[in-house]
Amino acid sequence: MTGRLNDKRIAFLLANAGVEQVELTTPWAAVRDEGAVPVLIAPEKGTVQAFENDVEEADTFQADLAVADASVDDFDALVLPGGTTNPDKLRLVDEAVAFVKAFAEAGKPIAAICHGPWTLVEAGVLRGKTLTSWPSLQSDVRNAGGTWTDLEVVTCASNGWTLVTSRNPGDLDAFTAGAIDAFA
Repeated sequence: MTGRLNDKRIAFLLANAGVEQVELTTPWAAVRDEGAVPVLIAPEKGTVQAFENDVEEADTFQADLAVADASVDDFDALVLPGGTTNPDKLRLVDEAVAFVKAFAEAGKPIAAICHGPWTLVEAGVLRGKTLTSWPSLQSDVRNAGGTWTDLEVVTCASNGWTLVTSRNPGDLDAFTAGAIDAFA
């Protein structure tokens, strides 16, 4: 542990079911290993069901906080893991969308992987941003005013806040390195 993120609190926002497990656990371990305190936030406090390959039930985790009870002021950065159904559910939760939008408006860094940017689309914060994601989000990103590109990791600091994005679990090493750099 190098402690680049000592005492920083990192919010991990996800639905109570549908997150791609490795897209939660790998960045979680990386920020924790750098000295940060990761906090799991979901629409409801309690059990979160993770999946592998979007359809195979994996482990369960405990949400520390319901998003309606979370304040952006209490966190230094935000991670939006993917999984197809996870962000699709989140973008229907008004409090989750408002939480994401408040992070961007506060100028705090956000890292999103795979389908995670769907919540950013719904929050209306992608205009002028360059990012990557799972390829099926290209039109959504463009329609939201962003520029989509097919790269392992993209860090974009335009519009007063930093966004780190990656395409899929195969990009996790680059994603976590980019997120840690942005969060530090």
